[in-house]
Amino acid sequence: MTTVVLLAADTTLLAQLQAAFARQAPELRVVLADDPAALHAQVAACWHPPAHSLERLPALQLVHSVAAGVDHLHSDSSRPDVPVCRVVDPDHRRGMTEYVRWAVLHFHRDFDRVTAQQRENRWQRHPQRPAGQFKVGVMGLGSLGAAIADDLANASYAVRGWARSARQLPGVGCHHGDDQFDGFLDGLDMLINLLPLTDATRGILCSRTFAALAPGAAIVNGGRGQHLRIDDLEQALVSGQLRGAVLDVFEHEPLSADDRLWQMPGVIVTPHMASAASHDCIARQVAENARRLLSGEPLNNLVDPTLGY
Repeated sequence: MTTVVLLAADTTLLAQLQAAFARQAPELRVVLADDPAALHAQVAACWHPPAHSLERLPALQLVHSVAAGVDHLHSDSSRPDVPVCRVVDPDHRRGMTEYVRWAVLHFHRDFDRVTAQQRENRWQRHPQRPAGQFKVGVMGLGSLGAAIADDLANASYAVRGWARSARQLPGVGCHHGDDQFDGFLDGLDMLINLLPLTDATRGILCSRTFAALAPGAAIVNGGRGQHLRIDDLEQALVSGQLRGAVLDVFEHEPLSADDRLWQMPGVIVTPHMASAASHDCIARQVAENARRLLSGEPLNNLVDPTLGY
């Protein structure tokens, strides 16, 4: 019997995943790290695995993220040199699209301004701006970014996209590579980050990027917390270069109660809730890759170690 060990600090998540594997993959033996059977685990399903937990698994042949991203695995430098896979859930695209559409409407239709006015008992209408005059940029045109860019283009927004390599999307002005980055940013009213975290993208949400946007622009960070330089964000908000930011990801999660982002004017903090794969989907995809691993078939959603995704 194939053994899967679940590695995460979140005990609630562990219980939810155990229940999902029992429903979706009863053929697997699914254990926690403190179970002696973990020593025989061929697969580790992980979300922020505790430090050095992976090196304690001598039979390990596959590390499987339970999310679309894999950068959380970097916290364990002891991870052995085995294949790494991730979860890709079609419903994840739907959830992220809904989240970004809300964030775009929040700023496009001035809900940020009218909610501030309500706190002051002030009645003021703002000119309604056609969607086609509101320029939105999407950084990262993978499965999530492409779906979001398409959704916004279909809603008549003026959409640009930027990725590492060339893409073509109907209704989207696509840019790629370092040479086209400034042209992509120029005059955007809103910037949405969905990039994977790599050495090249770390800190990309910075003062240089903010300065290229239209004055009073807004940002959404749905990528990773390490993409954002918080000091630069605060300065851009104080100066008025940015009017606001919606942040769903943070370098350290959960965000501590005393973190300045909670009270930073213009910032909306959401608890990494934009979208997530369902527990049943996670169980099915990990189980399928466990089967493929043992039968020698190609793995689904295999991560390219040179790209980090």
